[in-house]
Amino acid sequence: MVELKNELLAIRVAEKGAELQSVKNNEGREFMWQAGAAWSRHSPILFPIVCSVNDNTYLVAGKEYHLPRHGFARDAEFSVVSQSADKVTLALHESYDTLKVYPFRFNLAISYKLEGNKIHVIWHVENTDTQEIHFQIGGHPAFNLPSGKLEGMIKLDNEKPMTSLKSYADGSHEMVEVPLEADMGIIEITENFFRNDSVKIHKCQTHRAMLMDTNGEAAVTVDYKTPVCAFWSPYGKHAPFVCIEPWYGIGDPREFKGEFKDKPLMNHLQPGASFMSRYTITIGEII
Repeated sequence: MVELKNELLAIRVAEKGAELQSVKNNEGREFMWQAGAAWSRHSPILFPIVCSVNDNTYLVAGKEYHLPRHGFARDAEFSVVSQSADKVTLALHESYDTLKVYPFRFNLAISYKLEGNKIHVIWHVENTDTQEIHFQIGGHPAFNLPSGKLEGMIKLDNEKPMTSLKSYADGSHEMVEVPLEADMGIIEITENFFRNDSVKIHKCQTHRAMLMDTNGEAAVTVDYKTPVCAFWSPYGKHAPFVCIEPWYGIGDPREFKGEFKDKPLMNHLQPGASFMSRYTITIGEII
């Protein structure tokens, strides 16, 4: 476990999955879900897929490969490649086991950087193969709700009517737009909001999500540039957390049977090329 600390925050990152597992302010308040019966994770890294491929099966040049939901990075052992007082970088590359399920060579680096009351989560994917590689990547951080109950609000940076993808209780979806259940960019957090698994907003309709208590006070803000942001809490479990998930990618739509490279929202890298992006978590007031 790697620990970073400044005058406002203390964070802990596990080498398994390069997972951010704890964020505390200088008063000792914990902002990350601490796993448990409702969900056993904290903030998994989604790579090389986001969500699922249909029947856990996908095609590369007509050959079948198999991946579990959200890919393998979240369960892989990363190595710490650099660490300073305010930043740590963990890395993963292909192995005999990954090549059996994902036939591409890569370097994946995840960095966490503290800056005041902010945590920058930085993704870096490098193609070390001799062929073009295809991948998706995303975050899945789970934040405790201020009241300790499944209640509160999510305030988005877009007050216009928005849409989300048509989703189903089994976690599947269609690339069909339905109205987002929001009023002037405000989503009320209720059990019913998550009745069809995650709520997926795509087409870059929003770039900031603020998790607020019932009085409208901000607890956590997530800023992102991703084409998709999803919101999730396990339906029916009344779990007191919400995941705010920035995604470069999305799962297979229902009935999709094409090649992996042709999945919606797929990312591509030529040999030697790299991809870098980030999202930022702000604890408390935006300074």
